[in-house]
Amino acid sequence: MNSVFLLIVFIAFATAAWRQWHWVAPAGDAGNAAQAAQAAQAAQTASGPMEQLSSSMIAAAGSAIELAIGLVGVMALFLGLMKVAEQGGLLIVIAKLIRPLMVRLFPQVPPNHPAMGAMILNMSANALGLGNAATPFGIRAMQALDALNPRPGTATNAMALFLAINTSGLTLLPAKVIAIRASAGSMDPAGILPTTLFATVASTLAAIAAALWFQRLFPVGAPSAQELTQEQAMPRPWVAQFATEGARRDADDVGAYPLWVSLLALLGVALAIPASIVWGKAIAPWIVPGMMLGFLLYGAARRVRVYEAFVDGAKEGFEVALRIMPYLVAILVAVAMLRSSGALEAIVGTLAIVTAPLGLPAEALPMALLRPLSGSGSYGVMSSILTDPAIGPDSYTGYLVSTLMGSSETTFYVLAVYFGAVQVRRIRHTLIAALLADAVAVAASVAICRYLFA
Repeated sequence: MNSVFLLIVFIAFATAAWRQWHWVAPAGDAGNAAQAAQAAQAAQTASGPMEQLSSSMIAAAGSAIELAIGLVGVMALFLGLMKVAEQGGLLIVIAKLIRPLMVRLFPQVPPNHPAMGAMILNMSANALGLGNAATPFGIRAMQALDALNPRPGTATNAMALFLAINTSGLTLLPAKVIAIRASAGSMDPAGILPTTLFATVASTLAAIAAALWFQRLFPVGAPSAQELTQEQAMPRPWVAQFATEGARRDADDVGAYPLWVSLLALLGVALAIPASIVWGKAIAPWIVPGMMLGFLLYGAARRVRVYEAFVDGAKEGFEVALRIMPYLVAILVAVAMLRSSGALEAIVGTLAIVTAPLGLPAEALPMALLRPLSGSGSYGVMSSILTDPAIGPDSYTGYLVSTLMGSSETTFYVLAVYFGAVQVRRIRHTLIAALLADAVAVAASVAICRYLFA
């Protein structure tokens, strides 16, 4: 991550510096004295490339803090629910239901560990398009995985695989994208469901294969003396918490459910795919309220003091927000520099010559490049394309950018938030696997949209 961060900043600075060197302040029409005065004032106040870069950096730093603060409420809510679920044993039940699949994907994680249930809840929330509601589940999963980590500050194989799957954008119901398409006047706003499903399944399979393969090429290795000192000094309060819960978990564990029960659960997951396509729009508004009521009722049935447990878990939302702020500032400022400097525009102009004949037109290329970097930026690109009268939401390009948005994730943001929550700085092969999954999502989106809409 150090190399990636430095490379982005260097490219942005070099591009802005080159543009600043060749920049000439705009001059207005000096046909009379008043216009001449206005032109002189405009020349004095016009922002050059370096000034624009500086402004974007300051604005991005402020936006990162606002984003982290905005996440506090969501984290407090869902981490509170997670605490109720943990104390009631719901995560163990969920982990046992999907145990045959999860133990094969994550052999380093004990089958009844809370990380299993938390990962499944995170993946389910992402699949249902719940957005930020999935983040607290993912952070909880990362904390549980870090409790098993023999090298604090270094990503484990399980962490890398979990985040590769997370950044692959596994989505059954891209509700936000469908809503934007509908507001843009699409005659078939939900027409991207089959294309999104195809692309997101392809990218997820690629993420799993890449993470499992790369973990052999990038072993953890022995720590240096300096790294060992840093690891021993690293505060990890969540580790003690999961160690305490581990004793209760081991006492409650009675083994896996019968195979037929797990197969039935996996069949239910498979049936959820067509169900989300047919009834997704009607079900979506019920998901979050139903989740809260269901968790609390389950906890009450298991004799959990749900209010105290909820408040105890909600407190962690503030602590997590403080931990991730520096990571968000770093990555969002770097991305803002890349966009403001004009480097991204230059890259798009160069690549469009090659990608246009392959089915990725110049109008959609910024979306493909920006999606792993910036969620708000990619939403802005998609909205501008869908509302462009010359393109529109029901054109090939409109379907393509919608599919790209629904089948991929903001990779750098996810890595910054989740690794920042557990203070992991050495991410090993996670970024490579995630970016490979992003590339597969783009290729799959182009292939399915060309087949159906070109």
